[in-house]
Amino acid sequence: MTTTAPQPDQILQTGTGFWASKTLLSAVEMEVFTELAKGPEDLHTLTGRLGLHPRSSRDFLDALVALGFLERHDGKYSNTPSTDFFLDKHKPSYIGGMLEMANRRLYGHWNNLTTALRTGQPQNEAAHGEPDVFATLYADPQRLKGFLRAMTGISRGANLAIASKFPWANYTTVADAGPAQGDLIVQVALKNPHLSGIGFDLAEVAPIFEEYMEANGLSSRVRFQAGNFFRDPLPRADVIMMGHILHDWNLEEKRLLIRKAYEAIPEGGALIVYDSMIDDDRSKNAFGLLMSLNMLIETPGGFDYAGADCMGWMKEAGFRQTRVEHLVGPHSMAVGMK
Repeated sequence: MTTTAPQPDQILQTGTGFWASKTLLSAVEMEVFTELAKGPEDLHTLTGRLGLHPRSSRDFLDALVALGFLERHDGKYSNTPSTDFFLDKHKPSYIGGMLEMANRRLYGHWNNLTTALRTGQPQNEAAHGEPDVFATLYADPQRLKGFLRAMTGISRGANLAIASKFPWANYTTVADAGPAQGDLIVQVALKNPHLSGIGFDLAEVAPIFEEYMEANGLSSRVRFQAGNFFRDPLPRADVIMMGHILHDWNLEEKRLLIRKAYEAIPEGGALIVYDSMIDDDRSKNAFGLLMSLNMLIETPGGFDYAGADCMGWMKEAGFRQTRVEHLVGPHSMAVGMK
């Protein structure tokens, strides 16, 4: 019987993983992929266009090649299909807004993870006596628009899956609680033209949501309703959706939101909740588990959860049938039927 000797590769790669992470984040910050979306460029040209120092440029660009984010042929650098699609600022599929936020904020906050693990307290701006980041965000229309657009980018795949997988033919109205820019309800409405809908969020979101509806030709079918989902009743609709919402809150707040959704839908209606749900064994969806640690860094009580957890909360609220379906990547949705 042969045994494989222990190897340090995974330990070292993970322990120095911030090298690769910061290389990608700096590339997004410097708009490397947006520049190369115009066409391939050689080292000298790209060095000048990006303002790189000659000492750093070759190693930086070749590191992006080795990491799989750029290609190099005949001395010219170009985007990969994925970076061209997702990291060109001029494409609607751009998801770099989330990475920009990770670079500006989360990268530094995660340096205090050990403190968060020992205290259970957030380590974002509020921990240092600065204004709450989301209060600041909602007070600045341009920053808020950028943030909501970033949420669209990282959610698009899951939004398309929900628009296709759920049996929408059985329903006529839908409301999205906490819709961000509104991409989830847009994809659902575009795929299912018989539906009418409501986006329910704080009043500051209204202009951004309404602009997105107009851009997608849905202003006549999808309207905005201002409100606070902790203080106000949720809009009445056959189906209520919550995407990347539940993980922001503590257990009692999660249960409250699910109860409010139950009260707002009719008999036969449904609640759809989606997040980066942790697998029930809590051993495979590393992204979901790391996202939960991010909620530790960012919020007073938020955490991510397993599909079984969410189904349990739905049943506590009165939902008679529940199920979990995988969407794309780390995302899954829990569905509760009233």
